[in-house]
Parts: sequence; structure tokens; C-alpha cells
Amino acid sequence: MPGGAVPGPPGRREPGVLARLLVPAGVLAAVAGAFAYVGAVDPNEPGHYPACPLLRLTGVYCPGCGGLRSAHAFVHGDLTAALGANALAVAGYVVFAVLWSFWVIRAVRGRPPRIEAGPATLWGLGVLIAVFTLVRNLPFGSWLHP
Repeated sequence: MPGGAVPGPPGRREPGVLARLLVPAGVLAAVAGAFAYVGAVDPNEPGHYPACPLLRLTGVYCPGCGGLRSAHAFVHGDLTAALGANALAVAGYVVFAVLWSFWVIRAVRGRPPRIEAGPATLWGLGVLIAVFTLVRNLPFGSWLHP
């Protein structure tokens, strides 16, 4: 090497903004496609989607029961009907939107996505889902039925 220059390690190019946004954009496209399908194919009409096997076999509402009807109402802008069909699903839509937004902001800034859900958060989420399921199946929780 002239002048005694020592070549450095081969440089690794950082991906550009558009490359960093490909995965979040793909996830958003998949979610938007699913919501578009449920918005177009009404789950309130029988025969379009399979029935919940837990509800069919036991008569117990699972935490996801009413989720498709909730998504359909949400797509059509009827927030009251969406909450009535499955309030937990609507909360999930909002949480997804917030987390996805943070993901995009971090991707634009060149930072890796970080969601640090420790054991306490995961246990809390599990307890929330269990309590929602229990309450919606008790007589005083009938307002949570889909």
C-alpha cells in the first residue's frame, strides 16, 4: 500500500430509509389487507367464516369471539358496534397502531425496533385476557358478549 496505509475492514453499508421501512410496510400491508377483506366480507352473514369451536362446543365465549365482527364494524367506522362485539380486540387495534408507529419512527431514525416486554408485562397481559374472558362469560358481564 502506498504511504503505509492499512486497509480497514470491509465497510458494511447501512441500509437506507426505504430499505429499513420495507418490513414495517409489509406488516402494515398484510394487516390492511386482512382488515379490507373482513370489511368487504361481512362476518354477520352466516356461512362466510367458521364458527368459534369453543363457543360451538361449550357455549363459552373465548377472548377472540366477536373479533371479526369488531374488525368489520371498525373498518366501517362504527366504533360503538366494534366495542360491543369485542372491546379487547379494539384495544388491540389501538395498541398495534401505537407500536407500529414507534417501529416506523425508530426505522426512519436508523434504530432497531425494541419492544421490551418483561415477565411482568406478559403476565399482566395474560391476566387481562383471562379476566376479560371470565367476566364476559358471567351473568353480570353480558354487556361484553359479542
